[in-house]
Amino acid sequence: MTKSTGTYSYRNIWRVAYPILISLVMEQMIGLTDTAFLGRVGEVELGASAIAIVYYMVLFMIGFGFSIGAQIIIGRRNGEGNFKDTGKVFWNGLYFVLGLSGAIILMSEIFSPWMMKYMVSSPAIYDAALSYVRWRLPGMVFAFCTAMFRAFYVGTTQTKTLTLNSIVMVLSNVVFNYILIFGKAGLPALGITGAAIGSSLAELMSLIFFIVYTRISCDREKYGLAKAAKFDAGELKNMMPVCAWTMIQHTVSVFTWFIFFLFIEHLGERPLAVSNIVRGVSGLIWVVLQAFSSTCSTLVSNMIGEGHQDKVMSLVKRILKLSYGVVCTILLVICLYPELIASIYTDIPDLISVSVPAIIVMASSYIVAVPGQVFFLAVSGTGSTKTAFRLELVALFIYMVYCAVIVGWLKMDVAICWTAEHVYSGVLLICSLIYMKSGLWKGRNI
Repeated sequence: MTKSTGTYSYRNIWRVAYPILISLVMEQMIGLTDTAFLGRVGEVELGASAIAIVYYMVLFMIGFGFSIGAQIIIGRRNGEGNFKDTGKVFWNGLYFVLGLSGAIILMSEIFSPWMMKYMVSSPAIYDAALSYVRWRLPGMVFAFCTAMFRAFYVGTTQTKTLTLNSIVMVLSNVVFNYILIFGKAGLPALGITGAAIGSSLAELMSLIFFIVYTRISCDREKYGLAKAAKFDAGELKNMMPVCAWTMIQHTVSVFTWFIFFLFIEHLGERPLAVSNIVRGVSGLIWVVLQAFSSTCSTLVSNMIGEGHQDKVMSLVKRILKLSYGVVCTILLVICLYPELIASIYTDIPDLISVSVPAIIVMASSYIVAVPGQVFFLAVSGTGSTKTAFRLELVALFIYMVYCAVIVGWLKMDVAICWTAEHVYSGVLLICSLIYMKSGLWKGRNI
């Protein structure tokens, strides 16, 4: 990268993207571990984890979405050379998400049993899912704080630390899950409850790593991290025009996916188990796409901060080419060996066989999802987060109507139900591309 010309070569893009990619793949291993272990406990546990994990993700996205907004602001300040201001954004964001996590945990404990009772039709699924949520939510405090550390390191393009952090978190999760789910080391077998506790402990280990790494390896004086800054309500207020919209956008996006799984749950325990396997496989591809999309958002924000708005579209096109190259390679492997991929998540033979058509349909949706996500995150990277939210609302509305018809009304085969991903990605691509080409984002200050 050269600031004088504002250019980002493929090599420079990759240097930012690959640590994010590795970290997201490793983080995805947490969900994969939960699914793979629970798939060997039983179909009820496997199906319940689909509902519970997505439900948790809805709540987690409230804080994670806020951190994405903070990441965009940190990236802009970093590009402007206002390094100490990146620390101010980090500290005030950290204080906010700490309070937010406490409020979410309290509200969930009060309302989750009531909500799930009316959303889930199977009593067995209800009991297992609620048990997971109750033991998983305390880890949200650690997860939100970790998200702010990640926002800082991605926003300042110091992404290599994400790889080390993710290795620590995944190894911790595998060890904790194995011991707690199956009852090893003299402990009782806790099943789905053990998966929740293990994942929460892994989040704690991740946070401890970030704290230690920042104290030892980060230039804390340069970035204003040498000592904790006082809470600044004015700074937080200035962050909100960007952060509030990314927070709402990410929460609404995952919530609609949660509704999709509720539709599937009403088709029966087997379709729900199949969809959880497909969700797990999709997650492997999704994290790769998100690595490039997140890189796009960060580099667009940095580039605008450097004063090179005219180079943004060429940057986005470079990232798009890299994204397609990596994602299509993964899609080819999945489509050639779907049974082998499905066997990672369960050892039930007939469940593996019925999952194959849905896996193929899901994989094909990424042909549209790759440009859709890259251009959409480019919109967010410009600081136009309110516009990004509006664009996604359009896509999500059409997505939910499609789900209601195909899944809720017609009750189609589970493979057909997954064509909803094509619809969502297609609409998002059209809306985002039109906005980026319009140039309305140019000159926006954050």
